[in-house]
Amino acid sequence: MKMTKFITPEIIFGNGSIDQAGDSCLRLGAKKVLIVSDPGVIEAGWADKVITTCEEAGLSFSTFFEVTTNPSDLEVQKGSQRYVENECDAVIGIGGGSVLDVAKSIAIIATNGGEIAEYEGVNQIAHPLPPLVMISTTAGSGSEVSQFSVIVDSERKKKMTIVSKSLVPDISITDPLTLMTKSSYLTASTGLDVLSHAIESYVSVAATPLTDVQAKNAMKLVSSNLRPSVASKTNEEAKLHMAMASLQAGIAFSNAILGAVHAISHAIGGRFQLAHGVINSVLLPYVMDFNLIACPKRYKEIAKAMGKDVTGLSDEEAGREAIDMVRRLSKDIEAPQTLSALGITEDDLPLIAEDAIEDACMITNPRDISTKDIIAICKQAL
Repeated sequence: MKMTKFITPEIIFGNGSIDQAGDSCLRLGAKKVLIVSDPGVIEAGWADKVITTCEEAGLSFSTFFEVTTNPSDLEVQKGSQRYVENECDAVIGIGGGSVLDVAKSIAIIATNGGEIAEYEGVNQIAHPLPPLVMISTTAGSGSEVSQFSVIVDSERKKKMTIVSKSLVPDISITDPLTLMTKSSYLTASTGLDVLSHAIESYVSVAATPLTDVQAKNAMKLVSSNLRPSVASKTNEEAKLHMAMASLQAGIAFSNAILGAVHAISHAIGGRFQLAHGVINSVLLPYVMDFNLIACPKRYKEIAKAMGKDVTGLSDEEAGREAIDMVRRLSKDIEAPQTLSALGITEDDLPLIAEDAIEDACMITNPRDISTKDIIAICKQAL
């Protein structure tokens, strides 16, 4: 068996765990923290909750609440200036993937200097980061446990993927109660993002037995709980299971990386103001169809994890069932079904393909892929 590596933060999970934010920073030796969030999380009251925990822990703090849906290098630069000017020594991110990615990138610039574009790619961070406490509120991105940060280069209109074990937070906090303030639309799109994380990490060329168990359980949990979670904000059991699915899928993809769904999604998100999970939800079945011939046995396991009885089916037949199950789930929760519904046209595809082929996530896609293939996939998705 080949040697594998597996990395996770300290994980705090469960209802009310957001109350651990201040003490977590204190345990990491922090004196003054920068709290990073966005207007939606502030409106829901979760940022104030974190501030209260810092006050109770006797921690000084500053705030940066100006994160947008597809955050850019300009936000990172502004946030890092806030960190330095206020002499902070730790970072708390509270929000979805956009917030957590900005929080991580602020930490990079605050301790390594320069501009965030200098750190695009794999293992470009030279100096240790300050303590990082990441609190997820979406059950979607997995950024609270991952070694990724994705930021838009405002000049190139391209999402930059930054990959480094330095970005794995010191402490990850997942409080399922935070999911009860999300809209059904956001619940649907982020939930399908969880599924894309689980599936892409499972078929990744870098998958291992350690990531497989996390990915397969995440698929099972999403298949059983995303529909009721979308249907009701107050379904506490469904929220708990979706929070666990997001956590496990995040652990899986942080260690196994991803594939063409995310590479193409990053390319689209750099040029269009669209939520990352929404783009993934459209692309996932089309990319699955493209990748099927590369790993049909894995697709059969996906179908089983999603609840399909595959007795008597060939690997390819079972794989087709897995793709159909993803499509049915997406339709049942009324997620967008086409790229054209998101405002993307055929004229946009060549530039999207050029950006996607350079994305770090494409390295671990199970099937070799070209810009021509990417355009063909996106045409099908139109």
